[in-house]
Amino acid sequence: MRILCLGAGAIGGYFGGRLVEGGANVEFLVREKRQKQLRADGLRIESKYGNVHVPVTAVTDKEAKGPYDIVLLTCKAYDLANAMATIAPFVGEKTAVLPLLNGVAHIEILNAKFGKERVLGGVAKIAATLTPDGLIKHLNDWRYITFGEQSGEMSPRVVQLKEAFDKTSVIASAVPNIMQAMWEKVVHLSTVAGMTCTMRASVGDIARTRDGSELMIEFLERNAEIAGREGHRPSDAFLAEYRQLFNDKTSTYTASMLRDIERNGPVEADHILGFMLDKAKQHGVDPTLHRFIYVHLQAYEQRRAVALAKAA
Repeated sequence: MRILCLGAGAIGGYFGGRLVEGGANVEFLVREKRQKQLRADGLRIESKYGNVHVPVTAVTDKEAKGPYDIVLLTCKAYDLANAMATIAPFVGEKTAVLPLLNGVAHIEILNAKFGKERVLGGVAKIAATLTPDGLIKHLNDWRYITFGEQSGEMSPRVVQLKEAFDKTSVIASAVPNIMQAMWEKVVHLSTVAGMTCTMRASVGDIARTRDGSELMIEFLERNAEIAGREGHRPSDAFLAEYRQLFNDKTSTYTASMLRDIERNGPVEADHILGFMLDKAKQHGVDPTLHRFIYVHLQAYEQRRAVALAKAA
C-alpha cells in the first residue's frame, strides 16, 4: 500500500513514523520548512514504547505523485478546508481518506468532497506533542488508532492497514462500528477539553478542588446524553473509565486544546464545543455548561485575534 500522510506533526508524525518503522511505504506531505528538517534529521519519536530515528520520504505538494491507496489526514479542524484542497490531487478512484481529526463534524464535509465510499472513519487516542526542533514526544501510555468503513464493511484496505499497524507498537483496531467509536471520542474530548481549558488546569488539579470531580462527571454525563440522543450512547465501560479518571487527584492529563491555548495558538472550539452546544440545544439537553465553556473559548479567540492584529 502507498500511504500519504498529510503533515509530520505530533499525530501524523507518530502514527506515520511507526508505520515506517514497521516497513510500510509512507510519504509525508509537508511544507518546505518541515521537509528540510526531516531530510536533515530524519523523523524522531521519543516514547516509552521505543524511540524512533529513521529517514523518511518527505515531499511537497509539487513533488507528490498520486493517487495513493491511503491518505492519512491529521490536520486540525480549522485547517480542514485547506487540507482537503491539498490532498485532492492525490485522491484517486480507489483511495481511502482516513481522517484522524477530533470530533465528527468533518465526516459529512469529507463525504461531500470525496464521496462517502472514499472516506473512512477514524479515531486516534494518544497524547503527543511536536517540539520546535522537530522531535515528536509521546506523553503517556495511549497509542491507539481505530478505523473502519462508514458502511461497516471489513474491506480489504481496512484489513491491510490493520496488518501494517500490527507490525508496530501501535494498538490498532479495525471495527465495523466506527461512528460509535467516533462519538465516544467526542464525548471524551469535549469533556476533557472543556474542563481543562476552562479551568486552565490538569484533570488532577481539578479533582483536588472541592467540587471538581463532581463537575467533570456531570459534564461527562451531559455529553454522553447528547451522544445517546444521536444514537451512539457510550458504553458502560467507557463511562466507568472516565469517571475513574475524573476522580484521580494525581492525573496530569490535559487536552491538547489546553496546550494550544498555553502556546497562544488557535483552538478547535467551534468543531468540538460549539458542535456539542448545538447538539445539546437540538436534543433538549441542558446547555448551561456548554454555553459557558464555549463562550469562554470564544473569548480567548477574540482576545487572541485582537493581539495578533495589533502585532501585525
